[in-house]
Amino acid sequence: MRILITGGAGFIGSHMAKSMLDDGHIVTIVDDLSTGSLSNIHDLIKQDGFQFVRENVCNIPTMTTLIQCCDVVIHLAAAVGVQLIVEKPVHTLETNIHGSEVVLALANKFHRRILIASTSEVYGKSTAIPFNEDDDSLLGSTRFTRWSYACSKMVDEFLALAYHDQDGLEVIVGRFFNTIGPRQSGEYGMVVPRFVRAALRNEPLTIYGTGEQQRCFCHVADVIDAVKRLMVCETAIGQVVNIGSENSITINELAENIISMCNSTSIIRRISYEEAFGQPFDDMLIRKPDLTKIKQLISYEPKHSLEQTLRHVIEFERSILAQSR
Repeated sequence: MRILITGGAGFIGSHMAKSMLDDGHIVTIVDDLSTGSLSNIHDLIKQDGFQFVRENVCNIPTMTTLIQCCDVVIHLAAAVGVQLIVEKPVHTLETNIHGSEVVLALANKFHRRILIASTSEVYGKSTAIPFNEDDDSLLGSTRFTRWSYACSKMVDEFLALAYHDQDGLEVIVGRFFNTIGPRQSGEYGMVVPRFVRAALRNEPLTIYGTGEQQRCFCHVADVIDAVKRLMVCETAIGQVVNIGSENSITINELAENIISMCNSTSIIRRISYEEAFGQPFDDMLIRKPDLTKIKQLISYEPKHSLEQTLRHVIEFERSILAQSR
């Protein structure tokens, strides 16, 4: 197949591109490198069947050509990361909503199957744990800019499903839950790479809030496997599907585990959200997916334990640290 991946130079996108190439597909990625990196795709550029287009997904002429020439679209391009969302809420809304408008409209025009990447953030502050795809969303006040990301991805979902209901667009919405792995950037607030880099340098690991927040981290390879299988699953079309792991850990426990696995002398320090972000911040205490639907659709089961996943991240970050010395 000819596969177009938007945001393909990002963390998940670059892993997705490599996996698709390894499967023998022809892969084109489009990325403006605002949060993606050429280093993520350095080894792919030399491969046959791979094309990199540096462009924003809002560029309609370019996207028209790319989508017309592909068979399926995996739409990952988005403004992501709590730090970026808090600092640039206008960029978040414009990038996520308008970018998806362009990509969905063209996928509909050329009748291309498309998977839209959404997020567990759309569940907001719901306490209906674990989160089921049909649960109500409970977002905080609009004065908390962190909810702008959740809101923008909800609009993406509404638009994707509207195209399916109205025009029969073959669309699948994947709600990702805390995907981690090698090459993930900590620059925009992602907790695992931040913690690992600090631990390897024997620097303090900074926790925002109490550290009792619970998250379910999933290896990027398991997420990619799920996406690939969903893309060829006819019964997944028109569905919203949680993708992640069901194994919870508190941020305090995560920090302690990373320090131990890195043989680090780092200490843990805690700061308030206001100190971290410079403004009041609303967070969700527990974020855990109900994976019943994805198990029924594709018999999904994550293959990597959290310990294995953390070891892969630590190995990668250790190699990067060694290269910089």
